[in-house]
Amino acid sequence: MAGEVIELSDAAFPPEVLESREPVLVDFTAPWCPPCRFIGPILEALAVEYRGRMKMAKLDVDAHPATASQYGVRALPTLLIFKEGKVVRQIVGALPRAKLEQEVLAHV
Repeated sequence: MAGEVIELSDAAFPPEVLESREPVLVDFTAPWCPPCRFIGPILEALAVEYRGRMKMAKLDVDAHPATASQYGVRALPTLLIFKEGKVVRQIVGALPRAKLEQEVLAHV
């Protein structure tokens, strides 16, 4: 099922991520980034598999730079896992599905 990954904006970030009751994995991405395109389908699949246990979201850093700047994102893709409004894990670079799923499992 496509469209499970939430597309964030700077304005939508606080209610969708910081106020979320479930953990949230945020993919800081850009359309021109090849590794970002590589992990996109992986995140979609994980979003379906872990629905109700962890939210998957993405934020285009070109369109919404304030949030990326706030969290010190300097390389793409950068994945941040939030729990109770706080960053609990940072992953820089594209990971294969098995490794990314291990990260998700550690935080659900």
